[in-house]
Amino acid sequence: MAKVVVGLSGGVDSSVAAYLLKEQGYDVYGLFMINWTNSSVTIAGSCTWEEDIIVARLVARKLDIPLKIVDSSQKYYQKVVEYMFKEYERGRTPNPDVLCNREIKFDVFEEYANELGADFIATGHYARVDEVFVDGRRIKRLLAAKDTSKDQSYFLCQLSQRQLDKVIFPLGGITKPQVREIASSVGLASAHKKDSQGICFVGKVDLPVFLQQKLAPKKGKIVELPARARYFQERHKIEGQSLKQICEPYDFRKVRGWIVGEHNGAHYYTIGQRRGLGVGGKQKPLFVLGVDTVNNIVYVGQGHEHPGLLRKGLFIRSDDLHWVREDMAMRPGETMNVQARIRYRQPLQKATLYMQEEGMYIIFDQWQRAITPGQFAVWYKDGELLGSGVIHA
Repeated sequence: MAKVVVGLSGGVDSSVAAYLLKEQGYDVYGLFMINWTNSSVTIAGSCTWEEDIIVARLVARKLDIPLKIVDSSQKYYQKVVEYMFKEYERGRTPNPDVLCNREIKFDVFEEYANELGADFIATGHYARVDEVFVDGRRIKRLLAAKDTSKDQSYFLCQLSQRQLDKVIFPLGGITKPQVREIASSVGLASAHKKDSQGICFVGKVDLPVFLQQKLAPKKGKIVELPARARYFQERHKIEGQSLKQICEPYDFRKVRGWIVGEHNGAHYYTIGQRRGLGVGGKQKPLFVLGVDTVNNIVYVGQGHEHPGLLRKGLFIRSDDLHWVREDMAMRPGETMNVQARIRYRQPLQKATLYMQEEGMYIIFDQWQRAITPGQFAVWYKDGELLGSGVIHA
């Protein structure tokens, strides 16, 4: 009987994943990882790790499976939180959920699972894995979940062939309502537990408060930029521009604006952000267009469709590229038509990949809003996630 170690978090998804695996005849073992213990930065009312452990124990007891609890908080801090601080300090916006999956759930977790003698590991992610044979080689494919509204393949975009070869996603072929129904019918303690929100393993936080653990407040100017600025008009005339020119981020210093407020630190803000600016009295809502952490300036503009928020392309450095389908990795000079997204839950967008020596340029058919350095761009073909990369610019 094959042994599967399930990441049992105390949530309904991982609980049902464990139940389904046991029903399928696996020898199921639960593993709960304590990754964050500092509740001072979480918003009141969000579930704590102590509560999660209680639910996980109840679920394990109901399913009659062993549960091992390990403290991996130090590794989580080193691998995920420290990276977050460094990225925000540079004026970039990291994605902790992608990092958490790559560094913790499918790395540190696998180490613990191997110690338990696991043949496979499993999680409650909404995604699917299958395999194909290419030139006699067995290749794992990472596919979007059946429930497209819950599909989490985006968060798994940094997984390797080795990791996919050992993982099982029991929920990939069912919907969230079905998961809730199964949990209720079995009588699992997590059946009506709310889904977790916020930073992976940390919970829902007030981001500036969270970042103040390492990044001190620093007063600076909020500068509003006009939508009709000549600079934006010129940049939006992309005909005849090179790939590099199309994908270059805006230089907001070239636009004459005016001071409309004060902030407590440019590193606390991210492109596209609307709340937390503290500036009112405008005809349209203000959105963050960009942040300058060197000069501590936050640039803003009025309206969801401000031209300073819209771009046609982005750039990923070669060192930051990752191919789930290693056999389909592009060489310099090659192009590929794909569907891509630059954030979780964004509808897939038609785009073209252009591989160059310095990295990959992604040019979209339609203008994209709030392309954000530090986030992950992900590309698909026919529902299969082929690769991903950290947006450099």
